Amino acid sequence: MNVNLHIEELVLDGIDLSPHQRSQLDVAIRTELTRLIAADGLSPSLQQGGWRDRLSASNFQFSPGQAPEAMGQHIAQSVYGGLK
Repeated sequence: MNVNLHIEELVLDGIDLSPHQRSQLDVAIRTELTRLIAADGLSPSLQQGGWRDRLSASNFQFSPGQAPEAMGQHIAQSVYGGLK
């Protein structure tokens, strides 16, 4: 099964990252979302071509100095939870 997931905008208030850290965050989110979808799949409606206009992910907090990779995993898990 091929899955195309398009996230037009991801708003992260209060997080200041360098361009390099943003790139690391992006890779971490993509990697974790890919892993979660491959492992646990998607809802039947999304598998049949459904879409979501808006998705509210759960609130989460980051520790000061937390690595972008860990932040990306938390964000991806929250987004995935909203897809289920």
